[in-house]
Amino acid sequence: MADPDKPQGPRRSIHAEVPSTIPVSSRVEPQGRRLLVIAGDRVSSHPLPQSGPFKLGRGEEVDLRVDDPSVSRDHACLYFNRNQIHVSDSGSSNGTRVRGRRLKGNERVPISAGETFEAGSVLLMVQDPFGAEASKAIVSRAGASTDDIVIQDRAMASLYQLAERVARSTINVLLLGETGVGKDVLARKIHAMSPRADKPFLPLNCGALTEQLLESELFGHEKGAFTGAVETKIGLLEAANEGTVFLDEVGELPMSVQVKLLRVLEERAVRRVGGLRSKPFDIRFLAATNRDLNQAIADGDFRSDLFYRLNGISLVIPPLRQRVGEIEGLAHKFIEDASKRAGQDRAPRLSDEALAWLRAHDWPGNIRELQNTIERAVLLCTGELITLEQLPVRMAAVGNTPAAGGTGGFGVVQAGGGEDDDPERRRILDALEHCAGNQTRAAKLLGISRNTLLARLDQYGIARPRKR
Repeated sequence: MADPDKPQGPRRSIHAEVPSTIPVSSRVEPQGRRLLVIAGDRVSSHPLPQSGPFKLGRGEEVDLRVDDPSVSRDHACLYFNRNQIHVSDSGSSNGTRVRGRRLKGNERVPISAGETFEAGSVLLMVQDPFGAEASKAIVSRAGASTDDIVIQDRAMASLYQLAERVARSTINVLLLGETGVGKDVLARKIHAMSPRADKPFLPLNCGALTEQLLESELFGHEKGAFTGAVETKIGLLEAANEGTVFLDEVGELPMSVQVKLLRVLEERAVRRVGGLRSKPFDIRFLAATNRDLNQAIADGDFRSDLFYRLNGISLVIPPLRQRVGEIEGLAHKFIEDASKRAGQDRAPRLSDEALAWLRAHDWPGNIRELQNTIERAVLLCTGELITLEQLPVRMAAVGNTPAAGGTGGFGVVQAGGGEDDDPERRRILDALEHCAGNQTRAAKLLGISRNTLLARLDQYGIARPRKR
């Protein structure tokens, strides 16, 4: 009989996209779901199969080998069937825990993509591909709070639990999600929970600067390096030494800057534009984008080697429409904040109809759009109650009751069919009309970036208006 503690021969495996000693079965879909594994200070990401069972453990006859002393040789099993995911314990010594409860032997418990579970002391999370819609938003009635962050959704609570574990390491993190979901908030939270919390946190919006300005901001420049360089400038990478640099909208980096940033990441040293000497640095990089970088790589717009440098681990933040349980808490927080800024002694309350509309809205601009909507409503409210009159109610329906339009909206929908029936296109047209064609103000009103607004104008075939 073969010794179960001796390897029984070579097994097929592929390498994870991040440095790891954990091999993974070749029976996977590389562009599909992924499993994040945090074992002590090691963080790794692995592709998963689309269907069937997937065994986890420390032994040789499993699909994913997790080399951690708290994990048994055959520890747990994931089951994938269409959009359903289940996990079971395989009789492990230290147990498998889902939502804090230790599973009984061979008990199968459903979990959601974005929800963490534990195998021994190892934390794991199944993630859907970025851009894939979750089959169901799971709401936890017992919401948690992290400082001033509202967390009342189970998937978000798991995400922040995972972020706390990731924050302790030095691995680079790529934050993925639609515009306005709170990628910058999570980036600041990761820095605050990290050993670098008392060092600089320096953000850079890569989509807001020209190519020359981007280079100058990142790397700095010497006096006379280019026209307008009238004095020496210290770059972001020098200024943030021992701290964290947050590259927001990293998918918008020009290719020439990508090449230089890659060299900097590989050498861990920076040279100012026009300079002769490189200076070493110690920086933790966080990056964020709303773009599908895999598609950008395929299109030749983003370097794959830079992607793998920045994507030590990726965290996907779900859109607000999948976190309906958080809308009320966020709205109340934004009402309080807006009332204080407006110098009001007493913050107005939300009417039941207004709250129902907020929950029913699809929020294409996510949390940023919600915040702007609430701030506008607070400024328009003259009583103690925010009603539909102060919200941009346009179309149908909260439930089966027609929504009242009123002076609080951006306009009134005209009857008739055609492309104007698309609610997002209609909102964009209304915002532009409300802002007299000013695209920057319209983007702010919609809760999206100006670049995103311009992309939507092209998507819907809307001519870019001139300011009036």
